[in-house]
Amino acid sequence: MIRAALVDLDGTLLDTAPDLAAAANATLAELGMGQLAAGEVRDFIGKGIAALVRRCLEAARGKAADDPLYESALACFALHYERLNGSSSAPYPGAEEGLAAMKAQGLRLACVTNKSSRYTDPLLASSGLAGYFDEVVTSDRAGRRKPDPEPFLFACRVLGVSPPEAAVIGDSANDAEGGRAAGCRVLLVPYGYREGQDVRSIECDGIVDSLLDAAKLLSAQS
Repeated sequence: MIRAALVDLDGTLLDTAPDLAAAANATLAELGMGQLAAGEVRDFIGKGIAALVRRCLEAARGKAADDPLYESALACFALHYERLNGSSSAPYPGAEEGLAAMKAQGLRLACVTNKSSRYTDPLLASSGLAGYFDEVVTSDRAGRRKPDPEPFLFACRVLGVSPPEAAVIGDSANDAEGGRAAGCRVLLVPYGYREGQDVRSIECDGIVDSLLDAAKLLSAQS
């Protein structure tokens, strides 16, 4: 019996790539480097901001970034992203309707993301979706990042459910691997950010077109 849904943020709930790409290119410009196509930055999303910044630097330079440059870029990106966060992000079709349907079914909801609370809380607030979640589990709150199972286990603990009673809804192998390792059911959406990986190649319990479709599927199991 499913009692909770653990929903990924970037690429599942919200399309945040425009803001991340804008912050990345503002950072590169400040460091005197060339710009990257938005689609290229999009393929770097999924393992947290630190990994995103390093990959953008390497793509712009054509070689690995040394630590002083990386630290400078990371600090620069933080300022630009804090300014741009939420300005061009938008919920995916069916996202808000899906959250509303899950709440109506009595499911407990947590947003589980590799973002830090510094960016997650303002983003959920500006999107108008914060009120749907009983808990928000960020990388700094959980102390680990997906695909480690701890963010999902942390979410289960704070929601008061066992992992088999929770369904992870995400867009990538990070969500699937972490969710399955935690003992949760895993549903994936076909859009989002997977670093070029085909969603059909990722082991999961089902692929749903939207969060609304996930709600419909879970209604029979809750």
